[in-house]
Amino acid sequence: MDRTDVDVLVVGSGPAGSTTARYAAMGGASVMFIERRPEVGVPVRCGEFMPSLEEVKFMFPNYRDEDDLFDIPQDLRCLETHGIKLVDPKGKVTLLEHEGYTTDRDRFDQYLAKQAVEEGAVLERNCLFKGIEGGVAKTSQGDVRYKVIVGADGPGSRVARSLGLPKNRNPYPAVTAQVKGDFEPYLYMFFGDVAPGAYSWIIPKDGRANIGVGFSPKFSDGNLSEYFDRFAEKRGFKVDMKLEGKYVPSEGPIARTVSGNGMVVGDAAGQVISVNGGGIPLAMIAGRICGKVAAANITSSSPLSDYETQWRHVLEKPLKTAAFNKKLADTFAFRSERSTVMCMNILGQRRMGNLIRCKRIFP
Repeated sequence: MDRTDVDVLVVGSGPAGSTTARYAAMGGASVMFIERRPEVGVPVRCGEFMPSLEEVKFMFPNYRDEDDLFDIPQDLRCLETHGIKLVDPKGKVTLLEHEGYTTDRDRFDQYLAKQAVEEGAVLERNCLFKGIEGGVAKTSQGDVRYKVIVGADGPGSRVARSLGLPKNRNPYPAVTAQVKGDFEPYLYMFFGDVAPGAYSWIIPKDGRANIGVGFSPKFSDGNLSEYFDRFAEKRGFKVDMKLEGKYVPSEGPIARTVSGNGMVVGDAAGQVISVNGGGIPLAMIAGRICGKVAAANITSSSPLSDYETQWRHVLEKPLKTAAFNKKLADTFAFRSERSTVMCMNILGQRRMGNLIRCKRIFP
């Protein structure tokens, strides 16, 4: 690829990037989406959980299910799950009813990318975005001239930086791995049991589970891999694979997601639930909006600012509530094991359910 001209260039092939590429192509734009790695979805760096459509609609009441966005094939659903068990540092369990399923993120992401390709988008792998010079994207495979560029390249987005958009503040690190075993159909989330400000999870799959640890650097100054080893040893897990890590946005959406002829979406835009790191359905919802707006800009000169208006109407209020709730948790709960136990007892089942679902916990 020496030089390419496209209507829409999407940087990133995760759920946000592939969904954006799919809907931009469906809207009549010529689309290229690029992935810096040799294979879409590899390595897996997330918990691999998808809430049910009913849960998505409850968390985001302004979301309207227009089409088949969440019609995911059954073979990509590893295990149907029925709830979340929240565990405090002393082992007390609070059960929340919460329907959903787990998936294999590599296969899931590849499915979404395939949908985009089937609509006419061109996927280029092993293609690293380097920056923008004079309206041209510089990549490891050559220059790409575009009319609209979309950054779906994660919380440290190079596209956002190139467009002069705000960066995600205080993202927190997390690592994940897979273990074998039979697990009940409930997610487990442990708070503060390996270190102050740290949380860990067990997300069941079919004869396997995704396990991981994340922490807030404001409260824990230890080594993430050490925390993971402590968690795995405590739970009796034998991990014989490489840990994969990522950074998770923790303070809600960034202030601006559109600049000139560019937009950012997904983790790059901070479209992540601060209290639990969930982001797949949000990336797909925002990606659909982004793709449609990009296509409308190409075909009818509609402004890209429509993206800002539309995604914020659907997602912003619940995401800001989640970010505020996380700040409360950081202030009062995560400072010590004792404060974590006390705050979880005070909140109780109903308020912790609101916390997980981006609802106000007080009054």
